[in-house]
Amino acid sequence: MAIKKVTVLYGGESSERSVSLESGKYVFQSVKNLGYEAELIDYPTEFSPEKLSKEDFIFIALHGKDGESGELQKFLQQNNLQYSGSGYEACKNTWNKDTFKKILRTNNISTPNWISVPSLHEFKSNLDDSIFNQFRPFNEIFLKPTEDGSSIDVFKLSTNNDLQKAISDSLDSKRQFIFEESIDFKELTVPILNGKCLPPVEIITKESFYNFNAKYVNDDTELNEFIISDKKKIELEQICLKTLDIVKARGWLRVDLMQDSNQNFYVLEVNTVPGMTSHSLFPKSAESIGLSYDELVNEIINAKS
Repeated sequence: MAIKKVTVLYGGESSERSVSLESGKYVFQSVKNLGYEAELIDYPTEFSPEKLSKEDFIFIALHGKDGESGELQKFLQQNNLQYSGSGYEACKNTWNKDTFKKILRTNNISTPNWISVPSLHEFKSNLDDSIFNQFRPFNEIFLKPTEDGSSIDVFKLSTNNDLQKAISDSLDSKRQFIFEESIDFKELTVPILNGKCLPPVEIITKESFYNFNAKYVNDDTELNEFIISDKKKIELEQICLKTLDIVKARGWLRVDLMQDSNQNFYVLEVNTVPGMTSHSLFPKSAESIGLSYDELVNEIINAKS
């Protein structure tokens, strides 16, 4: 069915709302540039499902739980509405870091070691305790919420003071978290568009890691072409496409990885609704192969299910 109108959903109620507002504005302008009838809707406050028709296409520019947990996709699928990106199952499989990493491990895809804890509220352990033995020896480990993005509530820990400060500074200490092995060599991401890997991007930041400021605020974060041998590039793409396959993702997504000093790759996470701001990795990678922002948006809209 031909697409007559593109409705861009942006905003949301998650901690990533500010990023989603930025992504949505860029996508909305692009949709208009492409000649589609366009509407920009702040989700969920302005969202009225009864106004949607089967000739509409829903462009999901919602980051965080609103757009990546799978609940919105499930609703749209049940109502036979066309939408961008992966379906309910893929989102469900990738939104929860603990669930996703278990899927990776089951399918022999390397991911940094981790342990999950149900909450940091009244968390009494410290970095000297036995629950952290699987990481030893370590200089640093990461603390991450099991369900969130854009490096919200992500902390790099070296000392027990770091741990206590992270707990006190977290936006929501009562939710599930993971402690994750730190692989500190090269950080990279591989955008995937309609089943094909775009050029991998190496991320270089002056921050201690690729945190919120490095992603969306700082102008000195470098997003460079990842220099790699042909053999390692094939290996990297095979890992990313296998990851896409096992979680049943489609359309557009981004696989974030680390590479250690022995050139081994480790999958960190999959973003089923990648950022589309002026600082975002996906459009930067597309641009490197001559794909403009508008052309990228058009590819996403016209992706095969």
